[in-house]
Amino acid sequence: MKSDLFASENLAQPASAPGMTLQNAKSVKYTVNGEMLARQGSMVAFRGNLQFERKGQGIGGMLKRAVTGEGLALMSVRGQGEAWFAHQAGNCFIIDFEPGDALTINGRNVLCFDPTLSYEIKMVKGAGMTGGGLFNSLFTGTGKLAVICDGHPIIIPVTEQTPVYVDTDAVVGWSARLETGLHRSQSVGSMIRGGSGEAVQLMLRGEGFVIVRPSEVTETAAAH
Repeated sequence: MKSDLFASENLAQPASAPGMTLQNAKSVKYTVNGEMLARQGSMVAFRGNLQFERKGQGIGGMLKRAVTGEGLALMSVRGQGEAWFAHQAGNCFIIDFEPGDALTINGRNVLCFDPTLSYEIKMVKGAGMTGGGLFNSLFTGTGKLAVICDGHPIIIPVTEQTPVYVDTDAVVGWSARLETGLHRSQSVGSMIRGGSGEAVQLMLRGEGFVIVRPSEVTETAAAH
């Protein structure tokens, strides 16, 4: 049987070292030898002796998820084998954390990560009760984190002199040391007249970067 479908870049290769690699632009392969963590429902295939188990967020995490509709619903994957992860054909990127690194990521953009990374769901300071970025996931430690992005991400440098304003529905993540707050870019009079559709943004100030997706979350996408 012959077809471009069977091109070498599409074929799953034998396992090498434990851990995660990009299978292709839309999926991540993880060679499991012990345990790893992944977004619930993101496994698309596996081989070997693996068990998948829902991982609770604790009472605080469940409450935050109920309040915001956001959060980080995880499953643990244990055993020996290989698993492939993807989510709605989003673009996949692997971030390698070194000692001292800290990154704030929206829960909807987390795909899978090494158990050596620590994470906690935290309130975004200064964000009040508005927008999709009220609670985000703070990752620290050493290891790898795979994130997904709808389209090609935009990485914008942030400086003390030049703060960046991001739509709360488009933000993927940012350097954890950045100062955050809400910015209202629309006058009350303009809002009364119907508004521009861009009333409030997340403000980021300090030294670091912000990751932005080139589209805003729709109600349908946010529900998955």
